[in-house]
Amino acid sequence: MDENLKKQLKIFACKARIGAIDGIYCAKAGHPGGSLSICDLLSYLYNVEMNVDPKNPQDPKRDRLVLSKGHAAPALYATLALKGYFPVEDLKTLRKSDSYLQGHPNMNKVPGVDMSTGSLGQGISCAVGMALGGKIDKENYRVYTILGDGEIEEGQVWEAAMFAGFRKLDNLVVIVDNNGLQIDGKVDEVCSPYPIDKKFEAFNFHVINIDGNDFDQIDAAFKEAKATKGMPTAIIAHTVKGKGVSFMENQVGWHGTAPNDEQYAQAMEELEKAGEALCQK
Repeated sequence: MDENLKKQLKIFACKARIGAIDGIYCAKAGHPGGSLSICDLLSYLYNVEMNVDPKNPQDPKRDRLVLSKGHAAPALYATLALKGYFPVEDLKTLRKSDSYLQGHPNMNKVPGVDMSTGSLGQGISCAVGMALGGKIDKENYRVYTILGDGEIEEGQVWEAAMFAGFRKLDNLVVIVDNNGLQIDGKVDEVCSPYPIDKKFEAFNFHVINIDGNDFDQIDAAFKEAKATKGMPTAIIAHTVKGKGVSFMENQVGWHGTAPNDEQYAQAMEELEKAGEALCQK
């Protein structure tokens, strides 16, 4: 990957993390861990991979993203705001009773949100339906969906995977945010979904394992997915929960906890310093 592009993607991801933490802090509620882990993936999707236009969010020919792990909405909101779908300052209204930015994405109220999600396991089914619709209509748009590794303990995920593989939906890319932690602990101790890659292979998916916080690997994976024909792709993205904030990284307690004043100040200082360092390179 071009080094200048990589730097820009890292800066964008850092700004998305700042936006996500800002929103969660102002709301005094939310899910920082799983939001921070996917910011690199979202940065690549919205700046390189996806054919989308903030000025025309309902374009029928656009690519679609379904955030199946809907509780990571702060990361998606921050990404959409940075891309110009709505004002960045609105991130501070997260979860307020009169805000359109609620705890889970609402496609009827938030520009750029392609599917209302939050009930775990259901988002991938919607994404599969979108991909099938594209095939039926002979459209060229692609559909992406991000799932949590805890989320894939839901049976509906595998019904959707079975259907997608059987229908050879090569316009579908399933991304599993494999950060190893869910609300109650380590995924391999709560109800292990491993081996994730072999499961998707069994449902006739092309499977790619990557470091989901490494832009070179992210870039290579999405290019490989686009070149794959006759079957959907599953990208198993091994990420760090709480990525970018030292005291949140790999800590299960930050799955659904908002930072207090002191923690917020430290998180923002770390992220802002990281952003400044990237800008100086």
